[in-house]
Amino acid sequence: MTEYGPRPVDRRLPTEEARDLMTLVRELAEREIRPTAAEEEDAGRFPRETFRLLSESGLLSLPYDEEFGGGGQPYEVYLQVVEELAAARLTVGLGVSVHTLACHALAGYGTKEQRAEHLPAMLGGGLLGAYCLSEPSSGSDAASLTTRAERDGDVWTLNGTKAWTTHGGVADFYTVLARTGGSGAHGITAFLVPGDAAGLSAAAPERKMGMKGSPTAQLHFDGVRVPDARRLGDEGQGFAIALSALDSGRLGIAACAVGVAQAALDEALSYTAERRQFGRPLVDFQGLRFMLADMATQIEAGRALYLTAARLRDAGLPFSKEAAMAKLFCTDTAMRVTTDAVQLLGGYGYTLDFPVERYMREAKVLQIVEGTNQIQRMVIARHLAGPEGR
Repeated sequence: MTEYGPRPVDRRLPTEEARDLMTLVRELAEREIRPTAAEEEDAGRFPRETFRLLSESGLLSLPYDEEFGGGGQPYEVYLQVVEELAAARLTVGLGVSVHTLACHALAGYGTKEQRAEHLPAMLGGGLLGAYCLSEPSSGSDAASLTTRAERDGDVWTLNGTKAWTTHGGVADFYTVLARTGGSGAHGITAFLVPGDAAGLSAAAPERKMGMKGSPTAQLHFDGVRVPDARRLGDEGQGFAIALSALDSGRLGIAACAVGVAQAALDEALSYTAERRQFGRPLVDFQGLRFMLADMATQIEAGRALYLTAARLRDAGLPFSKEAAMAKLFCTDTAMRVTTDAVQLLGGYGYTLDFPVERYMREAKVLQIVEGTNQIQRMVIARHLAGPEGR
């Protein structure tokens, strides 16, 4: 049997603190997440206790300021943590990314008083967030959303339905985008809505191909009253806030995709090193070696792309184009790599006895969430050639 096989990712981290953090994350993932991932996904169990543990460990607050209980880590580090968690179980890695997205509006656009009141509990108090932008009839065309917020003095009343909400029905708070003005992008405002608000209810979770442990549900707002003190940013600023959040959120999805792809490659390496045919390990056959080489190269390219975008963000430079590129490339890579992993395991890859079939099912959704990959191509082209229809 060959001595080669999967190894921990060799990460270039900026500080000794970041290296210690990554060691903690790997140990936590191997001890608390990976051993039960397949069983819990198959059963459709949401890992709420895992998220409480992550909160207690400071892993739900990494990219936010220490002043309000954040971890003070650059995106370059935070995203590599997300990658490690997603490699252990995508429901967890993507859940951390969604929670971070849900905190973005308050952290970036809330008043100092709002941040002091709400952020510490959101970042390190065991709470879990969700993000409400899409609707049944407005997915990619998010600016056409119809959920309405009407003002009466110091209180807003929300009515409408949100769709495809990750953590829908289990989150403690929701960042909600609702229409407060006329049609189009300029009539949208952001609100922070408690998960137990009167008039807020969740439909039964969607029945999905993968990520069965992560509830995705419609949310119904039936006269939900929200004080103006929970309005985030200015009236009409909501769509700009949403776009800002999505640029960062796309990097979270890119990191998740690389994590899933890395897990699939590691499983394929282990299997082909141990499985023997014609008197030698599968990994010794050139055709299979070339597949593994291509998989590894695509993963490294994806990791480099999302880290380049993260470093631009950390430096305060524009990164929207690079975020779209990273989301596009990394998620397409995850789909290719996981499909190849199933092929490398042959008939066993198609069974529930090995995790690669789950990785393949999970990779598909990453090409859809946080803006489909067709939308990412539109974003990239707009940066290159200007807006359409000039």
